[in-house]
Amino acid sequence: SEDTFLMLDALETDAEELRSMAASVLLEVGLGLGCVSAFAGKILGSGTLYLATDINDQACDCTRRTGLQNKVALNTIQTSLAYGIHSRLKNAVDIICFNPPYVPTVSIEASKAQGLRGIEGSWAGGSDGMQVTNVFLGVVHELLSPKGRFYLVAVKENNIPEIQNIVSIEKQLGKDKTLFIVLARRAGREHLSIVRFEHISPSSA
Repeated sequence: SEDTFLMLDALETDAEELRSMAASVLLEVGLGLGCVSAFAGKILGSGTLYLATDINDQACDCTRRTGLQNKVALNTIQTSLAYGIHSRLKNAVDIICFNPPYVPTVSIEASKAQGLRGIEGSWAGGSDGMQVTNVFLGVVHELLSPKGRFYLVAVKENNIPEIQNIVSIEKQLGKDKTLFIVLARRAGREHLSIVRFEHISPSSA
């Protein structure tokens, strides 16, 4: 889908910088077919540990197959966001890619979709399409390493300036993070963006 292609393009745009990071761990949240992790594997190589989570067992199965076909070892975990692996990954993840359920729906629809763990859980985003994303924004700072980068798919309805406000407060990503819109593209009625968060270097702070 177009959001996946945009994420791939964003990683390709940043490929040289990502290689220079010598990333130890990449975490993809919300898998689809696993294309993002497999593509990242081609950029980063075999020295990186690739972890991938999704609530849907079929998405996990597809991701494992995608990894095998592309000769990238993708380790899938069927879970919501990073539950169950959060404590082991504390401040250890160098790259996080998250394509959340971002389509605005009524809140109960999003909650039901997450509970059923079906395909609807990949798109039903609740109020402003941010119901699931907001949960992850509350913990992502605990996962990112000091050199970490966080790539997030968002649409115009998600209110990107408000996302920046959320991650700027000290209890979330902290005041030493900055936001970039890496790529933006219109796909039908959707205005898609890839938003990247990273630490501000001392020279630019």
